[in-house]
Amino acid sequence: MSKMIVYGEEARKKLQSGIDQLANTVKVTLGPKGRNVVLGKKYGAPLITNDGVTIAKEVELEDAFENMGAQLIREVATKTNDVAGDGTTTATLLAQAITREGLKNLSAGANPMVMRKGIDKAVAAAVEAIKANSVPVSDSAAIARVGTVSSGDETVGKLIAEAMEKVGKEGVITIEESKTAETGLDVVEGMQFDRGYISPYMVTDTDKMEAVLDDAYVLITDKKISSIQEILPILEPIVKSGRKLMIIAEDVEGDALATLLLNRLQGRFNVVCVKAPGFGDRRKEMLQDIAVLTGGTVISSQLNMELPDAKMEDLGHCRQIVVTKDTTTIVDGDG
Repeated sequence: MSKMIVYGEEARKKLQSGIDQLANTVKVTLGPKGRNVVLGKKYGAPLITNDGVTIAKEVELEDAFENMGAQLIREVATKTNDVAGDGTTTATLLAQAITREGLKNLSAGANPMVMRKGIDKAVAAAVEAIKANSVPVSDSAAIARVGTVSSGDETVGKLIAEAMEKVGKEGVITIEESKTAETGLDVVEGMQFDRGYISPYMVTDTDKMEAVLDDAYVLITDKKISSIQEILPILEPIVKSGRKLMIIAEDVEGDALATLLLNRLQGRFNVVCVKAPGFGDRRKEMLQDIAVLTGGTVISSQLNMELPDAKMEDLGHCRQIVVTKDTTTIVDGDG
């Protein structure tokens, strides 16, 4: 297939057009008085949202070069969402304005490298100004106001404030769809650590790129798993029972990873693999914490235990596990 190549002013105009089309769609949602956008779905009901990154992910333009411009902005929104969890619409509008003014100056003969240095200086100055004008959130009422503005719902704002007050600054707050019409708050034992899934093929929600396992077993070991034979004795009863499994190990690689992924993709059973958090003695302590939380046992040579000898009673169990590319959250363990 032949490639189309576009240069200079024509290329810049196409990119700017794509950027503008996406940004103009997103910007109507800005702020507490922002409007909603209705997204048509090929299957199922339309989605009504005011979330910038959700809208950005749905925009696909017919013109390939304009679509490249839209993809650039989509990347801005996605990155902002990953880092901050909010502010995607603001980031989109800033990117649009910087691009528009930058291309205008470029057409007037400005040096692009000098422009970039100027943009970097302006960003640093703007960040300092924002820090100088920022006000620390000092009480629950302030958190409730922020939550209300962000969600557009006073009840949700109060619920967020209550949740943060109960779990504290270091606590983890997760959101689940209720089986009833009520919106409520449950405080349960759980933990979160900075390790994500080993392979993206393990995700269960491709929109959020996360693996969610409900009512799951947890295999905890400080060993590296390279052969599927090492864990076959424990896998067989899990597969037969149709249960889900998370494996926390030093690493899962080679034949073991390939076989697990193949079974996962063929729908035989649901599994997600995560590298053990921490290093050295800290890793041992964290694995022991996970074992205590989930009611399992750490499979380790130091405890005279080998993976082929593991039994169902050595596995931990919890109500829910949520794994992203960077973090793992364990909710309501049986320990």
